[in-house]
Amino acid sequence: MSAASRPQALAQKTRDRVIEKLGLTELPGDDGGPYMTLESHAPMAQGKVGEVRVYTGGPLQQMITCAIVVPQIGLDSHMLFAFTPGESPVPHFTLDSVGAGGHWAFHLDLIPRVDLGANLAYMDEVFTPLTEACKSGRAIEGLSEAQLDPRQLAVMSPWMLAHRATEEAFANIDGTVDAYLEHWFSLLEKGVSEAALDDVDSVRLAERDRRNRAIIFDPLVDKVWNQIGGLIGAESGSALRTLLKNNA
Repeated sequence: MSAASRPQALAQKTRDRVIEKLGLTELPGDDGGPYMTLESHAPMAQGKVGEVRVYTGGPLQQMITCAIVVPQIGLDSHMLFAFTPGESPVPHFTLDSVGAGGHWAFHLDLIPRVDLGANLAYMDEVFTPLTEACKSGRAIEGLSEAQLDPRQLAVMSPWMLAHRATEEAFANIDGTVDAYLEHWFSLLEKGVSEAALDDVDSVRLAERDRRNRAIIFDPLVDKVWNQIGGLIGAESGSALRTLLKNNA
């Protein structure tokens, strides 16, 4: 068995930590394997290029991982979304870990569940504790900020890290990922206080989450979904986005 690449190793370590900590179990596909198998019919790659796995249990709605590996174009992409229930005020956790053509990139964030611009107590309780980890992560030598559309920035958090990285820099981001993950675990364990949820209820939380996910996974907002659809086909791309958007 070949050794895992850096992006794969980081994604798998993070996935396994979430599974172990929260007691998740995998939801298999119809054939008993991964929930979805991703195949390409594009000229540059034929056959299986990836898989989607779904895990449920504990305090989560679900955790979804998506791996797409296409050596022909130098793509080694691993995505993880750990979704809390629609009515929960605890943020979702997300990590993208990517190798592409000899370069590396990552995206790390806790996705807000309320409007931070109108909820200072929530922001200070849920996100301000990440500030030092965020600053330290951004200061790692060899990182350069990814060029994201302002609309993408608007639906994530100001504590998001989205960077291209040298090989050495990518090898040094584990501590930042661990810091975000441990803070998220603490939020899951203790919850968000009533004082930080002024004028917020479960119905509003679920509706905001539904609308927020619809934007995050909209190909008109994040063009990467068009690229994924071009590789695995429009039908599989749409099915994957539907899975990610569903907060029921």
